[in-house]
Amino acid sequence: MQALGMMSGTSLDGIDCSVLETDGEHHIEAGPSGFFAYAPADREILRAALSEAAGLSLDVLATPADWPAILRSAEQLVTQRHIEAAQAFCRDHGVSPDLIAMHGQTMTHRPDDRMSLQVGNGQAVAHALQRDVMADFRTADVRAGGQGAPLVPLFHAALMGRVDGPVAVLNLGGVANVTWLDGAGDILAFDTGPANALLDDWMMLKRDLAYDENGQLGASGTPDEAVLRAYLSDRYFSQSPPKSLDRLSFQLAPVHAAQLSDADGAATLTAFSAAAVVAGLSLCPAWPRQLIVCGGGRHNKTLLGDLAARLKAASDQPCDVTPCEALGWQGDALEAQAFAWLGVRALAGLPLSLPRTTGVSHPITGGVLSKA
Repeated sequence: MQALGMMSGTSLDGIDCSVLETDGEHHIEAGPSGFFAYAPADREILRAALSEAAGLSLDVLATPADWPAILRSAEQLVTQRHIEAAQAFCRDHGVSPDLIAMHGQTMTHRPDDRMSLQVGNGQAVAHALQRDVMADFRTADVRAGGQGAPLVPLFHAALMGRVDGPVAVLNLGGVANVTWLDGAGDILAFDTGPANALLDDWMMLKRDLAYDENGQLGASGTPDEAVLRAYLSDRYFSQSPPKSLDRLSFQLAPVHAAQLSDADGAATLTAFSAAAVVAGLSLCPAWPRQLIVCGGGRHNKTLLGDLAARLKAASDQPCDVTPCEALGWQGDALEAQAFAWLGVRALAGLPLSLPRTTGVSHPITGGVLSKA
């Protein structure tokens, strides 16, 4: 099938779109991709909705009729922006996909309470575009006792095929997740910690910028080791995987308490993201010989440099940090491609997650199909 994957991630920057021809298993043929940015006013609505959702009870979250106005506004906004992005993408690239696979925008992620909420009305998108839409990918896993995240690891494994010895794929989005593969069929996946989210929030607060371009501000500062230790002392980093995080799992309070300069705060948060990845890899069954890096955070040169240095210091076994483009992957389109693949998989009733990727008790499919 030809599927259009649409991914609106925790960085709140916009919607990635990518076409994939796939059977949801081994056939993966990438087509065109694109990006549709959220306007600053859109991001303000989404940030406000995230904050509101964090304080809502499970009963309210499970009943859309009871949602506060800001959460309903976020739902309408995400739905409309996905319609507009899909229409523009299909027109610009001359494609007519068989299926649209839409992740939606995560508002709150509470797997321990068996709740993960992504807004974006799949049925409204299906009606507007006259295409079947697969959405709501996480709920089935969470309701079955899984973490509901990360969901991209099976796609990473399919892309990698056979590997020689342990390797890991690192996705640096708003939150970072890793897929560890041993080359003999074993897989382990989990969120390592923040990647871009905290740094983006700091840049917006301090400089009114969406992100630290190329890691320039972070490179001009010095990490505060006391603040870094405070972050890394969180019990999450010693917890055995699989495990996952909400975008708001960590806050900026430690850097504010230390009254860091803009540059030192950026440097500290960059170092935190890198150190969290290394802490995560130390929980894997074996140290990877190669770390393949994808996601928007790979554009942050300071983050990648810090990550490489910390990997070298953490083990006498070498771990080569490799941009995913070296493998022929489209780094900026990878998550959208993953959900296109997952959408076709869900349509076929194939598993989207495994015990070793989300902690669910058995392989489970997911997604909710909205017919045109």
